[in-house]
Amino acid sequence: MFTVPSLARMLITDENLMTTIIRTFVDHLRHRDLQGRFQFERYTAQQAFKFRRVQSLIGDLKYVLISRPTEWTDQLREKYLEGFDAFLELLKCMQGMDPVVRQVGQHIEMEPEWEAAFTLQMKLTHIISMMQEWCASDERVLIEAYKKSLSALTHCHSGFTDGEQPITLSMCGHSVDTIRYCVSQEKVSIHLPVSRLLAGLHALLSKIEVAYRFPEQLPLSELSPPMLIEHPLRCLVLCAQVHAGMWRRNGFSLVNQIYYYHNVKCRVEMFDKDLIMLQAGASMMDPNHFLMIMLSRFELYHIFSSADCRKRYSRENANKDVVQQNNTLIEEMLHLIIMIVGERYTAGVGQVEITDEIRREIVHQLCIRPMAHSELVKALPENENKETGMERVIDSVALFKKPGVTGRGLYKLRPECAKMFNLYFHHYSRADQSKAEEAQRKIKRQNGEDSVLPPPVLPRFCPLFASLVNILQCDVLLGILGAVLQWAMEPSGGHWSESMLQRVLHLIGMGLVEEQQHLISSAEDYNDTNFNFTLKISRPGEAPANTASILALLETLQNAPHLEVHKDMIRWILKTVAYIKTTRECTASSPPSDSSGHSQEETVRDKEKAERKRKAEMARLRREKIMAQMSEMQRHFINENKELFQQSLEDLDPSTSSTLEHSPSSCDSALVCVGPRRWRAGGSDRRQVVTCILCQEEQEIRSDGKAMVLAAFVQRSTVMSKNRKRPPHNPDKYDPLFMHPDLSFGTHTGSCGHIMHSHCWQRYFEAVQAKEQRRQQRLRVHTSYDVENGEFLCPLCECLSNTVIPLLPLTKTCCSSEQPDLSQWLNITSHQMKALISAHRKSKASSAEAADETDGVNDCPPPDGFRLDHTPKNPYSSTIKEMLTTFGTATYKVGLKVHPNEQDPRVPIMCWGSCAYTIQSIERLLVDEEKPLFGSLPCRQDDCLSSLTRFGSACWTVSSHTTVQNHFIRLLAALVPDPRVENSPCILDVDMFHLLVSLVLSHPAVLCLDSSGLSADAAQLHFLHLITVAHVVQILLTSLPEEVRMEQETGGAEREEEESVCLLYNTLRSLLGRGLREVSSGWHLWLCVKAGILPYLRAAALFFHYLNGAPAPPELHALGAGEWEALCGYLCLPSNLLQLYFNNLDIMEPLLHGWCSHPALQALQSSVTLIRFPRESNHLIDLPGDYSALINQASSFTCPKSGGDKSRVPTLCLVCGAMLCSQSYCCQTELEGEDVGACTAHTFTCGAGVGIFLRVRESQVLFLAGKTKGCFYAPPYLDDYGETDQGLRRGNPLHLCHERYRKIQKLWRQHSITEEIGHAQEANQTLVGIDWQHL
Repeated sequence: MFTVPSLARMLITDENLMTTIIRTFVDHLRHRDLQGRFQFERYTAQQAFKFRRVQSLIGDLKYVLISRPTEWTDQLREKYLEGFDAFLELLKCMQGMDPVVRQVGQHIEMEPEWEAAFTLQMKLTHIISMMQEWCASDERVLIEAYKKSLSALTHCHSGFTDGEQPITLSMCGHSVDTIRYCVSQEKVSIHLPVSRLLAGLHALLSKIEVAYRFPEQLPLSELSPPMLIEHPLRCLVLCAQVHAGMWRRNGFSLVNQIYYYHNVKCRVEMFDKDLIMLQAGASMMDPNHFLMIMLSRFELYHIFSSADCRKRYSRENANKDVVQQNNTLIEEMLHLIIMIVGERYTAGVGQVEITDEIRREIVHQLCIRPMAHSELVKALPENENKETGMERVIDSVALFKKPGVTGRGLYKLRPECAKMFNLYFHHYSRADQSKAEEAQRKIKRQNGEDSVLPPPVLPRFCPLFASLVNILQCDVLLGILGAVLQWAMEPSGGHWSESMLQRVLHLIGMGLVEEQQHLISSAEDYNDTNFNFTLKISRPGEAPANTASILALLETLQNAPHLEVHKDMIRWILKTVAYIKTTRECTASSPPSDSSGHSQEETVRDKEKAERKRKAEMARLRREKIMAQMSEMQRHFINENKELFQQSLEDLDPSTSSTLEHSPSSCDSALVCVGPRRWRAGGSDRRQVVTCILCQEEQEIRSDGKAMVLAAFVQRSTVMSKNRKRPPHNPDKYDPLFMHPDLSFGTHTGSCGHIMHSHCWQRYFEAVQAKEQRRQQRLRVHTSYDVENGEFLCPLCECLSNTVIPLLPLTKTCCSSEQPDLSQWLNITSHQMKALISAHRKSKASSAEAADETDGVNDCPPPDGFRLDHTPKNPYSSTIKEMLTTFGTATYKVGLKVHPNEQDPRVPIMCWGSCAYTIQSIERLLVDEEKPLFGSLPCRQDDCLSSLTRFGSACWTVSSHTTVQNHFIRLLAALVPDPRVENSPCILDVDMFHLLVSLVLSHPAVLCLDSSGLSADAAQLHFLHLITVAHVVQILLTSLPEEVRMEQETGGAEREEEESVCLLYNTLRSLLGRGLREVSSGWHLWLCVKAGILPYLRAAALFFHYLNGAPAPPELHALGAGEWEALCGYLCLPSNLLQLYFNNLDIMEPLLHGWCSHPALQALQSSVTLIRFPRESNHLIDLPGDYSALINQASSFTCPKSGGDKSRVPTLCLVCGAMLCSQSYCCQTELEGEDVGACTAHTFTCGAGVGIFLRVRESQVLFLAGKTKGCFYAPPYLDDYGETDQGLRRGNPLHLCHERYRKIQKLWRQHSITEEIGHAQEANQTLVGIDWQHL
């Protein structure tokens, strides 16, 4: 029996599989150039397909190499090395392929093919890494592989260097022989796999110490360091010249190649290995020679080799472009030197482990910003098993911060790891480096530290690379550093740059840190090196130039005003130099001791701390002095303008004291919002001044003034629905006067709270219409708003709106001291209704010329003071009346889904219904979020409710008075049964709060005919009392649970309520016979009544608060036990609501008989489902905690119209739980003449056009609104790292995040789904182009 490793070994040894696969692969790639390198041209579709098929061979090779051998046999060594030879032949065909030549004069005409070569490189990346791992597992194999790779590289070089002219470079007293080669003029290739393989093997020689134990077996003496570094150096110079803009005319193909060269997918076997090869070559060369060759390849040798190179600022001003290019090249060269000396976190180069390398990568990513797990994984290279090794080390360098309701879980760098930060980390892009620098400086400033970013302490080099540190103190580098510092003495005229100077300072800092480490280490560790960087930078130049030393230049630059940004770094360098010199003196005079170094550091720190403290104290004293001056000026101004100031205080006092809702009032009337004793606003309280967001003009809200409007959005809603199966009504014939208690659908109004003049809004909307007409002619695409349906974006916040609500002042009311009680008022109102009905029938009959029908109705003369022929004066200005009509028509149009018709009698009904439904939904929202009834609403909702309620009380003025009076007659008949009114509903079929709102808001149309002194306040109170009793009866008839719990002991306080409710319940039983079961527990009945009626009382308190402007008592501004008593007091109701019934028995008993005699009450004995009170808040469906349960559910779902076929996009409705077959032609249906997908069709039956869905296979939430609006939203399922996985690409286990699901639910309950879609589509225009109706 074979395992994968044993089978792979057998195939290698017995079948020579490695060699067979590689040679087959090479044979299929027949296109070569004259040097035998692969040459990829633009493939036809067939050739591209063949190339993809050939690449599958690499997968076979990966299978063979996936498991490294733990034991080697001679046969395995032989066959592996034979395969290695074949692999080298493949790499030799890639060495130098796709060469590029700098384009001069004109832009390249056709982009060359580059993707095939990089595709091949990416496919082979893991193979090359695995080959090196196999070599590392056996010393003999590694030595042989190294020899073969060196031989292959030598063979490649022999084909390249023909005809190249030798030259001699001299600088700073050193000379080196090299060849003349200009990257900007000759061919250069980015593909050097043979060099890079040798670099990897060279590092392995050091890592497993073969180079030290068997030096005689290695061809180290045959190595030619200039040959090793030549091609990697050319490649890095190419990158530098591209950054300098010298290769612009070569097009995007070269830019893309440079991008992938540094990209995390390729850099391990490209950029990183080139850097290692340069380190290997430099470690075997004189550092001066290495740097001179580097200067030559960067084409900068002529600048630094001249005797007067330090006077560049006066010489090189001929061509600004050339100067700028050279500046960038100098920056890139200095950066490369920093990397060659500073990048030691590769096993074999520095004395580190693999985990140290990963740890450092993570630290530098987190230095940019806190990152999510997926971001870190993307930034780290993967091995052949798609693993990064991050999990092993992440906890040691980062702290995980769990996500909130939004965002992702983030890893934040541990503070103690910030000292590892290297500004010139080799894997940073320029953007990353800039972000990291800014972030680290900001953290240091927040911690009260200096913002300097010194080089970090680095691990020691391995012995094979130990000589690299000498680059820092070699003459050529010191000459370069001195030249740049000399240039920096003059303010920049383009001859040096800030980043050039920053790199020079960083290199000097690296030399100082290195010297500190040498001093700290014991003598025997570094007995073969003599590193004295401070001595070198303190030494001036030799005659005849006698140039200043680097240290002297730094001391001069410390005070240069144009180098303010770099002063912190220069000061740090000078302090470190002083510290090192002091340490050397102490060491020379006495035995080394740690305490002296520490005391020196502490002295420096103490001085810095004292300096910071002194500056902070000076700043504090200056602030205090300025504040004292300002106070004195204020006092002086008040004394000079005492009269004016006193007058403004007097004007301010009464208004502020009366409008403060939280302040307790001395009189009880301030705490009542309805009835003759209610709180009344004074003149200053009614006055309201607002600012138009469009013209910035202030305007007082007056009934006879200019109309001010509030941007609003009206939408149909089923959020509170208790019956989603109710069939849709016929819009043309539907009568919406009575809302059923199941609230199957309603009309919700929301607002962003931004106010405009009506004429400003009209001009703005006309401009939007004109712009959209032009856009449709050009683009013919949907936008986030539909102008044809009256939609627009709020000019300030871009919130979706489709109408405006006019702002109205509080109405002035006066109330005589004597008002009729309920019985008298009901009697007067009944007479008025009789007269109205008679008058309406008479006018109807006369219009139909049927006078004989009116004989019986002339016997009802109107009561005294009730003028049927009176036409009240409309108190509102023409612009306000226009806006009243605008909002009423919009509500009617959206709520009933009909064309606008301002004459339709249903317009005022829809307005009252929207007011009631909006208040109910906000009351439920406050309960669900456990917030107090008053004081917790945001301004936008507060303004919306206020304007909506006052609009409701005024909308009758722009409707037909006869129509509104007829509505009132029918509404009152549902409460006070009247035989003259037909088709009155049963009280079980009426939502009592909707009835209350409609009665109160329609009553002014009747009251305006009365001149007898009846008060609107008294009528409101009587309506409230009657409907409250009706709601109590409604609760007793429907909401008693089947099981009665054990009766609780109650005090005398509630004994009266229990007896009263028992009496009323028994009365109902006697009237309905066997329809109600017997309940003996009065406590239980009272508990049900209190719980059932509380939402109605809370909604009524909100309604009358906004209608009459009465401030709420303090008890309702907080959650507490006294809510019931406070509500009853605020609404002028007795705490024992049953008193409303028993104190008015003479009129309540007939009403009760009338309610109970309705035929529909027989439903109590049938199987019809009754609505129980309190109605529970709707919530989205319960989701499983583990996402795999949802996937299992979706996998078993079949398309309902395809005969059992699996659905491609199973989608779960989060409102009702239905699983749908989305985005599929099979389940498309016709809706309003258009074909729509299953989700869109479902929204119109389940959510009145709004839907929330979970696309199970994509782990994606879908919001839909209508047919043209939609967006994708983050799902509530997160992995262990606090991240979503939209598309299920990462494959981590997902678990339900309850906070995020609650946020989605809150958006739904707040009716904010459409608003969220609008914002998403405005932010991402690609969403607009999606055909949402097909989902």
